[in-house]
Amino acid sequence: MSMDRQDGARFDGRVVIVGASLAGLRAAEALRAQGFKGQLTLIGDEPYPPYDRPPLSKTVLSGWLPVSHTYLPQLQDINAEWLLGVAATGLNLQEHVVELADGRRIPFDRLLITTGTRARPWPDAAQMALDGVFSIRTLDDGQRLREVLATKPERVLVIGAGFTGSEVASVCRELGLNVTVAERSAAPLAGALGGAAGMVAARFQRAHGVDLRCNVTVLALEGDANGHLSRVHLSDGDVLDVKVAVVALGAVRNVEWLLSSGLAVSARGVACDGSCRAFDANGIVLDDIFVAGDVARWPHPLYDGQLLAVEHWGNAVEQAEAAAHNMLCSPAERKPHRPLPTFWSNQFGLNIKAVGLPTVADQVVVTQGSVERKRFVAAYGRKDAWWRPWRSTCRARWASIHR
Repeated sequence: MSMDRQDGARFDGRVVIVGASLAGLRAAEALRAQGFKGQLTLIGDEPYPPYDRPPLSKTVLSGWLPVSHTYLPQLQDINAEWLLGVAATGLNLQEHVVELADGRRIPFDRLLITTGTRARPWPDAAQMALDGVFSIRTLDDGQRLREVLATKPERVLVIGAGFTGSEVASVCRELGLNVTVAERSAAPLAGALGGAAGMVAARFQRAHGVDLRCNVTVLALEGDANGHLSRVHLSDGDVLDVKVAVVALGAVRNVEWLLSSGLAVSARGVACDGSCRAFDANGIVLDDIFVAGDVARWPHPLYDGQLLAVEHWGNAVEQAEAAAHNMLCSPAERKPHRPLPTFWSNQFGLNIKAVGLPTVADQVVVTQGSVERKRFVAAYGRKDAWWRPWRSTCRARWASIHR
């Protein structure tokens, strides 16, 4: 079957999307919206239809939104075959087949990989398995942790003060719970917003009653004779009596099923070009394999072609739509994926929004408002790029939320 059609409406091959979450759903909708009439299959390892993950560490934990209200709306009928609750375990490039955990082999003409990420687990599996130890990434995670927080535990330990950990800590304080946050860096959010902004975040967290421990590592989680979490050991020598701990150590990209596929894959993600076409292990671009969302690494022209992996909601949507377009069109009609990364977070009465990548900067200046009033805009930049600020700067906006 020829795949080099000029008009996407006439493309009648089989498209398989592995990863039935935000990026996968939006790509499927974009394919149909652009006239794709062929067979469409979505594969997902969870038994649920696509749902929205950001609320899980915010409104779901607070009880304001039930997990049943996190399912993503389908903007149009995608007329797809859904294979849910079964993981992809392999990809055969020569035979154009996706291999599933139940033994099925799903053929494709074009493939889109949107397998995203999962929560990074606690390094000791036995300690992670203790009753009372949670991660927060899936719908089931959100439901279980919400039920435990509703019982009003005496204290909650949050391990990691990135966006997810900080949001969980914020919800705990909203619920009136005592919360200790252990962060091995010098400040919360430092990995995402830099050290200066992290110090501001630390001030806000402590002002809201968080027992914030920076430059501190959790050495061990200890259970009682019944397998329940009972105490934790910290690197500063403290031993805390805790029955609930939330592990928020970042994310792991879901690439294991692709390690022997012949694609350019590493723990950092699946490498692709600016049009979302995957590279093979020899650096050759493939016209029938595409990548989008958290699992993708692509060269961004505004950052000197550096391969970026952006784990944010907006990027998943935009990259999925770009991939869908490029799967259907002729080579001359391909569009590059090059939007500025944007992200946001609600925590401790603040709305934090950022455009660009603060982590590439080496200086930050407050350009509007004031930190003391909790409403300000900060600009990030690099000293060695003064002549091309459009490539190196970003803006972050912090504003208090009035409810």
